[in-house]
Amino acid sequence: MISAHGRKKDFPIFRKKIDGKDIVYLDSTATTQKPKKVIDAIVAYYEGANANVHRSVYKLADEATELYEDSRANVANFIGSKQNEIVFTRNTTESLNLLSFTIGESLRKGDRILITSMEHHSNILPWMRLEERGVRLDYAGFDDEGHLNIEDLKSKLVKETKIVSITHQSNVLGTINPIEDIAKIVKENGSTFIVDAAQSVPHMPFRVREEYDFVAFSGHKMLGPMGIGVLYGKYDLLDSMPPFNRGGEMIKDVDFHKVIFEDPPVKFEAGTPNVEGAVGLSAAIDYLKEIGMDEVRRHEKRLTSMTLKGLDDLKSVKYYGPRDPDQRGGVIAFNVKDVSNVKRKLEGRNIKVDHFYHSHDIATFLDERNVYVRSGHHCAEPLMRTLGLSGTARASYYVYNGEEDVEAFIRSLGEIDVQR
Repeated sequence: MISAHGRKKDFPIFRKKIDGKDIVYLDSTATTQKPKKVIDAIVAYYEGANANVHRSVYKLADEATELYEDSRANVANFIGSKQNEIVFTRNTTESLNLLSFTIGESLRKGDRILITSMEHHSNILPWMRLEERGVRLDYAGFDDEGHLNIEDLKSKLVKETKIVSITHQSNVLGTINPIEDIAKIVKENGSTFIVDAAQSVPHMPFRVREEYDFVAFSGHKMLGPMGIGVLYGKYDLLDSMPPFNRGGEMIKDVDFHKVIFEDPPVKFEAGTPNVEGAVGLSAAIDYLKEIGMDEVRRHEKRLTSMTLKGLDDLKSVKYYGPRDPDQRGGVIAFNVKDVSNVKRKLEGRNIKVDHFYHSHDIATFLDERNVYVRSGHHCAEPLMRTLGLSGTARASYYVYNGEEDVEAFIRSLGEIDVQR
C-alpha cells in the first residue's frame, strides 16, 4: 500500500536536506528516484556476480548470465509477454530508433506512418528521417482538452499507412489514450502497431495484447537505473527483422564474408549488455509488484485530483490536458499568467507581451522553495506549437510523493501572487 505520505522512507535521496528543508521532487515523468532495494541489487551484482554474460563457462559468468536472463523473464512476466520477446536497449528512444532502422527500412516512397501531435520527440524524429525517402508522416490531432481525436486518426489511417506509433500517455498533457481501442482500429487496417509506453508501464497496470506488435519503455522512469530500456516485439516479427547493431554477442557464426546471426532477442543486443541495468530494473519491478500497479495508479490519481482542485483555486494558473483524473496520469503541465503592473502598462500602449511568465522563471521560483518541477518544451515542440506555447512548467508524481508534496507545490505557486 501507499500511504497519504507516500513511500519516501524507501528512497535514500529523501534523507537529503537542502538549506535545512526537505526535497519536494515533482519531476518523475523525466526520471524517477531509486529505492534502496534497487540500489542494493546493483551493488550486490558488482560485489558478488560481475562478469560478462553468455560467453564464458566459468561459474561467475554463469551466475551473471542467470541474473541477466532472470531479469528478462521478470520484465516479460510484468507485461505478460514471452521471455524471448524482450529486447534490452538503452531506453525508449533507442527502442524506437531500433524499429525505425529495421522495419522502417522496408518502407518505400508513397508509404505512410501515422503518429499523433502529442508525441515525444523520440516518437517523431526516428520516423521523420524516413521522409527523405518519400515516406509521408501523418499526425492525428487532439481536442481543446487534450483528448486524442479518434475520428481524425481514423481519417488519416489509409491503406498506405504501414506503421502507426502512438504514445499511451502524453508526457505533457497527461492524456491516457484509449490504446486498446486504437490498436483494434489499426490492426483492421493491416498496419504495424507500436506503443510508446514510457509513461504508462511505470504508472498503471499494463499487459501486452495480440494487437500490439511492439511496445517500448524505459527503466529509469520506473524506479530502475538509467541506461536500460525495453523493446517488446512479437517473436515472429523480431525473427524476421535485421539486426540494429552488429558486433560481438549477437552472432552464431562469422566467416570472412558471411555471418549467421543469433536468434531474438540476442540478435538485437550487440556487445556487452547493461547487466547492472537489467538487474536494477528487475529489482524495481519487484518493488512495484509488492505495491501492486492498481495501487500505484490509485495513489497517483488521488494526488492528481488534489492538485487539479488546488490549481483551480489559483486564478493565475492555467493547466493543460483532461480535467478528469480518470483520463490522465500523474503529470500536470501548467503556466502562470503574468498580470503584473508592467505588463498592463505595456498592453495599454498596444505593446504585445507574453501572456505567461517564462516556465524557467516559474521553475526557478519553485526551486527556491525546494519544489522541483520541469520547465521548457519537454521534448514535445510540435505539441507546444499546436498549443501556441513556447513551453510550460510541469509537475509529476510517483509512489514516493504524498499529499504534503501537493500542498507544498500549491502553496508555493500561491506565493507568486504575493511577489507581484
